[in-house]
Amino acid sequence: MAPVAAAAILHADLDAFYASVEQLLDPSLRGKPMAVGGSVVLAASYEARSFGVQGGMSGWQAKQLCPGLLFVNGHFDRYQQLGDEVIAVLRDFTPLVERISIDEAFADVTGSVHLFGAPSVIASSVRRRVREEIGLAVSVGVARTKHLAKVASQVAKPDGLVIVEAHEERSFLDPLPVRLVWGVGPASQARLAEIGIQTIGDLARTSPSVLQHLLGRGAGTKLSSLAANHDERPVQQRRPARSVGAQSALGAREPTAALVRTTMAYLADRVGRRLRAGGSAGRTISVRVRFAGMRSVTRALTVPVAVSATLTLTELAVELVTTALAEHPRERHITLLAISVSNLVAEPALQLQLPLDLQGDAHRPGAPRGAARGALDRCMDAVRERFGGNAVGYASVALSDQTRVPEAFRELAQRHESSGATPPADRRARSGSG
Repeated sequence: MAPVAAAAILHADLDAFYASVEQLLDPSLRGKPMAVGGSVVLAASYEARSFGVQGGMSGWQAKQLCPGLLFVNGHFDRYQQLGDEVIAVLRDFTPLVERISIDEAFADVTGSVHLFGAPSVIASSVRRRVREEIGLAVSVGVARTKHLAKVASQVAKPDGLVIVEAHEERSFLDPLPVRLVWGVGPASQARLAEIGIQTIGDLARTSPSVLQHLLGRGAGTKLSSLAANHDERPVQQRRPARSVGAQSALGAREPTAALVRTTMAYLADRVGRRLRAGGSAGRTISVRVRFAGMRSVTRALTVPVAVSATLTLTELAVELVTTALAEHPRERHITLLAISVSNLVAEPALQLQLPLDLQGDAHRPGAPRGAARGALDRCMDAVRERFGGNAVGYASVALSDQTRVPEAFRELAQRHESSGATPPADRRARSGSG
């Protein structure tokens, strides 16, 4: 029998990151219920959370729960700076650091113990340095696997350290609430509760086939493995993205043509900007439609030539969503729309196409219409880069009455998305809420 690996993977997660940064910058906010945002709560301090205030909540609802709530504007440049400084502390102990968001990362310290001591010693040193050198609190979990280390860091919050040795894993996991499994969001938690699954132990004892039927084949299989403590993913440094995507939760809305067009235009704009910023384009466009009751359908299309133009992505996405809706006429409400572009290729410059009457050239970037769209996008990208993400935009999106998270906040989250790091189920939008 192979020896059991030692607990040497760290998961470091900054506590209430965005709110904590604001309290660091303005000490008068310390100890008070405060939130970053305005019309929407982007992040809340622990003091505000004690009243039930949560990220993603409307500002008026938060004020009802906590009349003394203080709202502040976000210092997005400082979030980036301080987040980078914390990652630099981790890299002082090991080069094997996998950043999965602006405020959390994994680190494998297997090869560092002969220099800095046991993993528990390294974790304590990381926490001390982040507190003393940066002024923020970080919770750290230490375990054999990435998933277990992440669970341990959540248990350690706020401002704590939890180490799970190999012989303690099952007894540690079983009594914990199922929401701590990576990938179980509020919707999955509610569906699991309907069949009596409240703890990770309950989840581990449930047949994978039952979970697949309840949550879908992919999500059910993955959650079953994680609950059983099967996770062989290594800590790895950032790899090139294999796809670029975005999604928008809608509540429960009637899927009108106007709603579909406006939402997909907004999502295509976000995805197109990220593709162009990375010098990429993609050939496969996929959409996901989630209906009431958590049932989802996906549709995809692969085009002959890779695309990144916002209007082209919008048209293709709207066609796919419209097709999906037509195939499910009994569904009266949708709760989420998503778009993803994969099959990526490098596109450092646009190759113009000869003016030949080629069949199916409507979406070709080098055709006259495609080239005009590309030129428009590049001009808008340049304006946004200089004056901010909201300086210019497509009218259908800019004039929409849908409440959206500020672009500066989204850009921070997108900047640190890591391929392969996204959990399998209904991941909640992160709001610095650790």
